[in-house]
Amino acid sequence: MTTMIGYLRVSTEEQVTSGLGLAAQRDTIQRYADAHGWDVIWYLDEGLSAKSLARPQLQAALARLHIIPKRRDVAGIVVAKLDRLSRSVHDFSGILKLAAVRKWSVVAIDLGVDTSTPTGKLVANVMMSVAEWEREVIGERTSVAMQAAKRQGRHMGRVSILPQSTGDRLRSLRATHTLAETAVQLNAEGLRTATGEPWSANTVAKVQTRLLAA
Repeated sequence: MTTMIGYLRVSTEEQVTSGLGLAAQRDTIQRYADAHGWDVIWYLDEGLSAKSLARPQLQAALARLHIIPKRRDVAGIVVAKLDRLSRSVHDFSGILKLAAVRKWSVVAIDLGVDTSTPTGKLVANVMMSVAEWEREVIGERTSVAMQAAKRQGRHMGRVSILPQSTGDRLRSLRATHTLAETAVQLNAEGLRTATGEPWSANTVAKVQTRLLAA
């Protein structure tokens, strides 16, 4: 029988104390699991927001999923609503890419995202395409603004420093991961480049070179 991680999250201490929201999430996931013949292992983050992926139980779940398929004891992660997992399209896109690389499923019941099915994969791919389009549009607007400022003789930019913890995490991942896998994992963990942008294989390579030269 397939075993999935059921991830639950509430953001306020009042919800933690009362149990409001948790019961509804658990019930929704359990009914979906029963319909698909899944066993569920529960992970719960209490009193934490979804602004980033830096949540203890979510990170524990992702670490469990990151084990190579032959040794992995779970097939994916399921949430009742996408906002329980992430409020950021970019972060969610990173999780989907990581899942595709490591071959585990992501299920967000409210949106019909279930990458264990063809239709769910289609919905996930549309969401990732939208996220990529949004990044490109933002990048294009930034480039146009910087070019305009340059023509006017104004400097536009800032000095950005990569946090040491992020650099250390990059080094650790590169010991066992490809450039692309490292980029996906860094994005999935909510870590960003020095300029606040998502990681790519090219960015990982450039930053690794700088770190080695430092």
